[in-house]
Amino acid sequence: MATILVVCSGNICRSPVAEGLLRHALLGRFGTDAPRVSSAGTIGLTGASATQESVEAAAERGTDIAAHVARRLTDQMIAEADVIVCMATEHRDEVAERDVEAGSRAFTLKELARLLEIDTPHVLLGPDRLTERVATAAVARSAGASGNPFDEDIVDPIGMPMETYRAIAWEIDQWTDRLVAGLFGPVPAEIVGEGT
Repeated sequence: MATILVVCSGNICRSPVAEGLLRHALLGRFGTDAPRVSSAGTIGLTGASATQESVEAAAERGTDIAAHVARRLTDQMIAEADVIVCMATEHRDEVAERDVEAGSRAFTLKELARLLEIDTPHVLLGPDRLTERVATAAVARSAGASGNPFDEDIVDPIGMPMETYRAIAWEIDQWTDRLVAGLFGPVPAEIVGEGT
């Protein structure tokens, strides 16, 4: 089964929200065949819960992350992931430093979505095409395709007011939708119709 690893710093704010929203979108599209989504933090507070603000912000976007348990990023997690979706460039760069081969599979969320939009499939692709699509993004990046160097990171909301958590959850939700479309093609009409 294809695997997606989402990485931030503490694994208590951004990456749990992104993990939950991405899992929700993929399960809605592929059901039990969906890629497995997990998360970890480069300085992960192992065993900690997601912040209450993150739990509330995710719930407002239709995703339950109340049972989340933080993990510290390990070399094994990196090696086993088909793609590593990072919340900021510092996380992507750390993954690449820890495992040179994994550098071609590590992107910021925004970077990966933008790279995939260069050549978005016009037909629905199955979850078995994940590694192929990630390779396409890696080739585009190595060929010089770039996004917006001033807008690659998802801001860390730790210590900020609830409104910031809501804004970050909204931003992650928008980018995960773009990522799923870039990886697997447009959302099928029957899925779009379910939300109306």
